[in-house]
Amino acid sequence: MEEIYFGKLAFDWNPEIFKYFKISCPIIAVTATNGKTMTNNAIGYVLKKAGYNVISNIEGNNMETGILSTLIKNSSLTGKIKADFLVFEVDESYIPVVFKDLKLDTLVILNFFRDQLDRNGEVESLILRINEFLKTYTGNLVLNNDDPNVSRLGKANPENSNVYYFSVDEYEFATKTLKEAGEGKFCPFCKSRLEYEYYQYSHIGKFKCPNCGFGNNKIYKFAKNINLKEKSFEIDDFKYYTKFNSIYNIYNFVAVISCVSLYNIDKNIIKDALSTFVLNNGRLEELEIDGNKTIINLAKNPTGANVSLRILNEDENEKELLFVLNDNLADGRDVSWIWDINFDELKNVKRVITSGQRAYDMAIRIKTSGFDLNNIFAHLELSKAVQDLYSTKTKKYVIANYTALKPTRDEILKYHN
Repeated sequence: MEEIYFGKLAFDWNPEIFKYFKISCPIIAVTATNGKTMTNNAIGYVLKKAGYNVISNIEGNNMETGILSTLIKNSSLTGKIKADFLVFEVDESYIPVVFKDLKLDTLVILNFFRDQLDRNGEVESLILRINEFLKTYTGNLVLNNDDPNVSRLGKANPENSNVYYFSVDEYEFATKTLKEAGEGKFCPFCKSRLEYEYYQYSHIGKFKCPNCGFGNNKIYKFAKNINLKEKSFEIDDFKYYTKFNSIYNIYNFVAVISCVSLYNIDKNIIKDALSTFVLNNGRLEELEIDGNKTIINLAKNPTGANVSLRILNEDENEKELLFVLNDNLADGRDVSWIWDINFDELKNVKRVITSGQRAYDMAIRIKTSGFDLNNIFAHLELSKAVQDLYSTKTKKYVIANYTALKPTRDEILKYHN
């Protein structure tokens, strides 16, 4: 936190300070509503495994002050930075700010969903700001073709020939109808309603505009033969394995492969790196707590929560759920988004425990979904919620929003010790 504060002081002193750094290596940036941290850190991990010197904001300090702090920490007194690659996770709103004066080589965009409306506003306004930045951008642009909110950005600058789309084939639990809250239902160019062949999750899936053909792009990297039990997928008839078993993370790793392939990283190095990559920071982290397998994940918006519940429901084992919800400034004061979480079809869930500053709001939300009131337990005190969670012997799923994630993970580890 002291480093971020130092970055804030430096930026307040001179908002054009980025232009004074002497950088001769490629800069890669990853942005999205969900999945930035995992994708950013995985790109850096692959490049390091390939033998490169990589500087990255792996702790997730993704606004201008956090990125500035990372640069200052790794620069000489004259502003020179020695690295083979700079890899940055960047908050969606800060892409135009950070890269006004830094030369960006590759931008990876994963997805756009509604998130913290009191800070970001509607998702369309955010997309338009990034689209404006991309009108003059000519570097590599790696886009998720299965998100219409992202795919549309490939047309921001018709003069940019360095646009690369990635896509993922239909997986086992894809649906023919929209099961969760989604955005981008209409073509951004001709306003016709988009047609979907299938939905992977939320509005992510195979779509097309029946009128103008929007969505029909040449695919650079296409993942197929998705096997969540085996935690594997194939690209260009080459099989990759990961530590994660969700369609959400398949998209992240296909973005990673798309990005590093632009720098001619050997696919065997990529395969070895992805097979060992983990975060261990509460993002789909697996722990063993007193004999109970525990999976922790961040959910700071309805899509993140629904992805977590998809993973829970795709698991046939009996389990219990702890959901921790705060409403601090960094979370967004407005928690109405919890009503877009799909609690209606919880499968093999014995009990639900809620905690955090809005524990009772979450308990009420789950009750209204039809879940048995006698099996919902609310605790404002996090330690009591964790004690209650581990008072039984069964598999545990833990979902926490932004400021709740670290305290929840720490409390679980404290209980374990």
